[in-house]
Amino acid sequence: MATHPLWRPFELSDLQLADNAVVGSSPPGGVHVVPYDAAWPVRAAALCSAIRQALGERVLALEHVGSTSVPGLAAKPVLDLVLTVADPADEAAYVRPLEPLDLVLHIREPEWEEHRMLTRPDRSVNLHVFGPETPEPHRVVLFRDWLRAHPADRDSYGALKTRLAEQGFERVMDYNNHKAALVYDIYEKAFAGDPAHEHDPHPRP
Repeated sequence: MATHPLWRPFELSDLQLADNAVVGSSPPGGVHVVPYDAAWPVRAAALCSAIRQALGERVLALEHVGSTSVPGLAAKPVLDLVLTVADPADEAAYVRPLEPLDLVLHIREPEWEEHRMLTRPDRSVNLHVFGPETPEPHRVVLFRDWLRAHPADRDSYGALKTRLAEQGFERVMDYNNHKAALVYDIYEKAFAGDPAHEHDPHPRP
């Protein structure tokens, strides 16, 4: 499931999504975007602390990312965390130790940078797992930090998310596809402003 910033909307079929799902598909109910809640970073910090306690030195990096990590940004009320471990394919090293936190393996995508995602039964958390050589954790942190530092982009993004949620999308994939153009444009600006990130700009269609 390509969430990286290159201009490529989601193209996976429902069958492919089912193949990647370990414990079933997302529950129905559509996409809900709500105003920013100051409790989100507090909950995220508590969960990060619990994950670090459960995994110890197996945590190479752990960040609160996504819209709930940007003060003032409207978001789906779902915490996104990105966890870096030595080898995401070694699921035994982190999946079972996180079960007491009510986190279960939901998505397995070895074809995309060995990505795994754990979630809770109520889907209030998405814990994305990657390896240390993977660019995606850096990208999502870069996107978060850009929105934190650029209120105009934050507000444009929040307004778009709110408008799209009002259209009644049932699948998050469809909602994400309609956000893709603005997300791409913000990434282009963030990459251009990050001298540590090797970047070859590509105009989107």
